[in-house]
Amino acid sequence: MRAAYSFDNDAPDAALRHELLAEILDHVTFDRLGAAGDLRGRRCLEAGAGGGSVARRLVALSGPGGRVLATDLNPRHLPHDQGYEVSRHDLTGDPVPDPPWDLIHARLVLAHIPERERILARLADALAPGGVLLIEEWLSAYPDVVLDAPDAAAAELVERYHRTVVERLLPANGADPAWAARVHAAMIDAGLTGVRTTIHAESWAGGTAGARLIAVNVAQVGDGLRDAGFTDAELDRLTALAADPRLVVRGHLTYSTTGRRG
Repeated sequence: MRAAYSFDNDAPDAALRHELLAEILDHVTFDRLGAAGDLRGRRCLEAGAGGGSVARRLVALSGPGGRVLATDLNPRHLPHDQGYEVSRHDLTGDPVPDPPWDLIHARLVLAHIPERERILARLADALAPGGVLLIEEWLSAYPDVVLDAPDAAAAELVERYHRTVVERLLPANGADPAWAARVHAAMIDAGLTGVRTTIHAESWAGGTAGARLIAVNVAQVGDGLRDAGFTDAELDRLTALAADPRLVVRGHLTYSTTGRRG
């Protein structure tokens, strides 16, 4: 049986989540894509494409002679008029579509899938000679996330929320919040060469996209938080704190790992 995904694309707040993730991460991803080499005329696969912002970028980078396929287990948030193809695809059971690919990118995807190492190896095998695999994941399995808060009670509430999500709710659904740090070794094990990891992080103040994810998480996994002992009043305060500029938290560490098929 498939582990449940914590942040279902059918949830009412899923579209907002994709917008916030794009605001937080696209500049990091676009820098990494720029470092992957000339993609003009190349074949690019965006696995777990979410809202499609990276697929749109790949369309621009690959140009009229290239091809971009955006896949997702639930592609409902992928527009069909952006220059890329859209396909429903299950990374756990379906073959990688239409190999070989010159570039395969997946962001915040494999950490949520228990078969992550096996899937990474299958993606590596689907590369053309010289092709690049770019995997980006968040490392969130760390304590002491609050840099500043309106008061001590707010700081403790946010810390408790973070611990509950990364230590209880995500692992219960098959996710591994520490997987990002193992991608580098997994790429080497998959036979890729020139493996390199860059790590990016910054602070998130209330009202910014990063902090607003707290409110989206509360909306999407609120039942799990209640089961873990949070009251409705505490969840309401978390939602309010996500918009309060007096709250400042450490952003998750973004590990961007690239490897090339020889």
